[in-house]
Amino acid sequence: MVAAGPATEGAETRPESIPLSAPEIGGNEWQYVRECLDTGWVSSVGAFVDRFEAALAAHTGRRHAVATMNGTSALHAALVAAGIGDHDEVIVSTLTFIAPANAIRYTGAAPVFVDADPHYWQMDPDKLRHLLERQCAWRAGALYNRSTGRRVRAIMPVDVLGHPVDLDAIVEIARRYELIVIEDASESLGAEYRGAPVGRHGDIVCFSFNGNKIVTAGGGGMLLTDHAEWARRARHLTTQARADPVEYVHDRVGYNYRLTNLQAAVGVAQLERLGHAVAAKRRIAATYAQAFAGVDGLTPMPEASWARSTCWLYTVLVDPRRFGVDARGLMRRLRQERIESRPLWQPLHRSPAHSGSTATDCRVAERLHETALSLPSSVGLTPAAQAAVIETVMACAARPVRTLA
Repeated sequence: MVAAGPATEGAETRPESIPLSAPEIGGNEWQYVRECLDTGWVSSVGAFVDRFEAALAAHTGRRHAVATMNGTSALHAALVAAGIGDHDEVIVSTLTFIAPANAIRYTGAAPVFVDADPHYWQMDPDKLRHLLERQCAWRAGALYNRSTGRRVRAIMPVDVLGHPVDLDAIVEIARRYELIVIEDASESLGAEYRGAPVGRHGDIVCFSFNGNKIVTAGGGGMLLTDHAEWARRARHLTTQARADPVEYVHDRVGYNYRLTNLQAAVGVAQLERLGHAVAAKRRIAATYAQAFAGVDGLTPMPEASWARSTCWLYTVLVDPRRFGVDARGLMRRLRQERIESRPLWQPLHRSPAHSGSTATDCRVAERLHETALSLPSSVGLTPAAQAAVIETVMACAARPVRTLA
């Protein structure tokens, strides 16, 4: 994280190192944390946990919210609360961080991976539909995967890099096949889908508040739903399934997944500045887009007409034949200048941790993994730091920048 120092005279200089996505502490974080410390409410109960849940429920328009210790635990709790378990299958995006696939495994279910679409890099509805039509069949009123014999129970689309998945298309398919939709919106808090905040669609939505997210609590996650019974189960499970708080009677195996009041205090303060953070991310993305518009071999992540992305991490595709160096080579060059960047995740159907899993044809995700590179996109990225990133990228270009009309 690059801390803001005292005002100095003269031109702004670039920091010694430029992180990929550092948190910005610029609101009421100190005040709210001090309130926790002064009152002694620092653990997994307290007013800020309730406030954080209520604020995010209001933002998304959901009836129920359950805070958790991280985004992965929110996904796990959502799956268990919705009844996913042994011998089930959950269809999930292959182009994502590994957390949703791991959460599926925690329940005893198996992931089935679906490719990214070639336009916006989200779960491909056409390949999802093809998978269900060609590989699955109804038996005794339930949908089964012909090749594995397991029951297909849910779809878990992931909003990649702050851009929402096409939820209308996914939900329409899910309803036809009587499947639950659990949206992993870890990277897209503050984004909009067809004019509404991300999180309003589907059966359950989960967020993450890791340090690199647009809103952070230093960690933390949350699941939101309109399904009262699922929310009750999730809250029960995430507090060790304690049925009698006096006698400590636990009616099933639960999890110690609750968010602390200290973390929630930071989250509340961060959420108060969500609009500022999204505006900063989009401004950073616009600056990169303008700078790279004439660079041959760099293609930015597109934004759908029906979406308003948070531009969580500004990401480009690097064509080595036209640009002159591949994505890893550009990453190494940036690292030499102490500028952090990173490729997209190894597609999960290729992950050794999930070998043997069922998957669609995932050539789009494989191409994106090979050619994509995410550039520094911190909310507090300064103009001087961004200029240094742009200058370093430009210096790697094989051809002079085209003059735009």
